[in-house]
Amino acid sequence: MNLIDLGWNQSFESNFNQFNDEGRYQVARVAVEYKGIYKLYTEYGEVLGEITGKMRYNEEFPAVGDWVVVSLQGLEDRAVIYHILPRKSKFSRNMAGTKNREQIVAANIDIVFIVTSLNQDFNLRRIERYLTIAWDSGANPVVILSKADLCDDIEEKKNQVEGVTVGVPVHVISSVENQGIGGLRQYLQQGKAVALLGSSGVGKSTLINNLLGKDKMKVNEIREDDGKGKHTTTHRELIVLEEGGVIIDTPGMREIQLWDNSEGLSSSFSDIEELSKNCKFNDCQHDAEPGCAVKKAIEEGELPEERLESYRKLERELLYIERKRKYGAQRAAKLMQQDIFGF
Repeated sequence: MNLIDLGWNQSFESNFNQFNDEGRYQVARVAVEYKGIYKLYTEYGEVLGEITGKMRYNEEFPAVGDWVVVSLQGLEDRAVIYHILPRKSKFSRNMAGTKNREQIVAANIDIVFIVTSLNQDFNLRRIERYLTIAWDSGANPVVILSKADLCDDIEEKKNQVEGVTVGVPVHVISSVENQGIGGLRQYLQQGKAVALLGSSGVGKSTLINNLLGKDKMKVNEIREDDGKGKHTTTHRELIVLEEGGVIIDTPGMREIQLWDNSEGLSSSFSDIEELSKNCKFNDCQHDAEPGCAVKKAIEEGELPEERLESYRKLERELLYIERKRKYGAQRAAKLMQQDIFGF
């Protein structure tokens, strides 16, 4: 395999050389993770690898898209993973449960395709959430509105999305009618990695099959009553494109928790952040304060009130995550209750 097609560059090379001063190791990119066993792509082809006991003890687990330092074993069909090279970007979410723990969905990505269908799955608030996490990843988001063949008000919905994406490219596609697929190929370049994110049933697997020109991904039918689909993709997978570059598919995630970075929130809601600069008070909460530019924009119909509520919800979620890390789940919940109810 050509490592450059897989995304190898001088930055990774420099980090690898610091580790490989004796020339005993090779590099590989993680394609799939199967319960502790990793499918890896190397310049020699595909191998299976396992992490060392030290990495397991330190809970250093590679994610799909990671570049790792390996030692090939036997006939070069097995490998031992010794180290994860520094990531240039990562798409993370907070794992469900009371523990505050990061789950890396995909690493070293350049573009995030946020896929949402134009049927019953259409949800502006979910798009805002995905955008916040995508901006946090360090990659550039692109919103894809799929299943245009099932929508009677395409332009209206696209306008709604463009109202919350603030400059992010928005593409309308139909895999059934091969509409808009060609416009996505501009993002599929040699050495670039594109990750697909979206709920189950929005057409991610069908889109990948169209981009590949073959039926690699299994596709399930959606339910007619609610437009929702089963989880066709059950694991994250890095797929190599013939023209160079890779696509990382992910399982459908209807609800996805934020991690802990507020930069993505500022980027996703840059319109509110910009309006806030004109508020009378620097610490304006955009509630009942006099001279609030955000409230004025809502009153004048320039900003939907639902967008401010979405901003507040995500802001509270990030604050809770930060407090949970510092004080634990029980204390964090108590503090949030005091903020909301005053006791």
